[in-house]
Amino acid sequence: MLAKDLITDEIPPLKTSDTGLMVINWMDEFKVTHLPIVNNGEYLGLISDTDILDLNITDEEIGKHKLSLIRPFVSENQHVYEVIKMISNMKLTVLPVLDENENYLGLIPLSSLLQQFSLLAATREPGGIIVLEMNILDYSLSQIAQIVEGNDGKILSCYLNSLPDSTRIEVTLKVNKTDISAILQTFNRYNYTVKASFHQSEFSDDMKNRFDSFMNYINI
Repeated sequence: MLAKDLITDEIPPLKTSDTGLMVINWMDEFKVTHLPIVNNGEYLGLISDTDILDLNITDEEIGKHKLSLIRPFVSENQHVYEVIKMISNMKLTVLPVLDENENYLGLIPLSSLLQQFSLLAATREPGGIIVLEMNILDYSLSQIAQIVEGNDGKILSCYLNSLPDSTRIEVTLKVNKTDISAILQTFNRYNYTVKASFHQSEFSDDMKNRFDSFMNYINI
């Protein structure tokens, strides 16, 4: 999935002729703390609610003031993982998307990104979760997949997390089987360290309810 596939037209960009009050009202309406300023297709940068409040320019045009705008963006053909990385690192609520000539195409709100990430991580698919811990040199996705598939299962998603100050990693698997006892037994037989496991009955409804509640909250 590419950045251009995540663009939404629900949040329009600002112009330098817009007032600070309008900026604050739009941020409140769309539940974001950043908005892009775009003049004639040229992306100038992101303005934040803090910028407006610190400069006390609620009743004046934002273009009449010297703004210290940040200018993060992704190109239309960058992968969704690059989008996630930039939004996370810069703590953004929206991320503009530009074409190869740096013309503004639209933006990606954090809420839409979370919805798409839930699809990538297969959070709504029935199944079980297995968390393995191992030395990074021992990691072999092909062997892990072989164990899962040898028990009539399929890996729906997989992600790695490096443990701090060590050479060990956590490998979190989402598999398509609700009964994962046979898979766990095989991992144990091959001397894998199973750090945690969650059966469908233990997490599915709770995780879905938590995710739906969170998505409802950020879309209020």
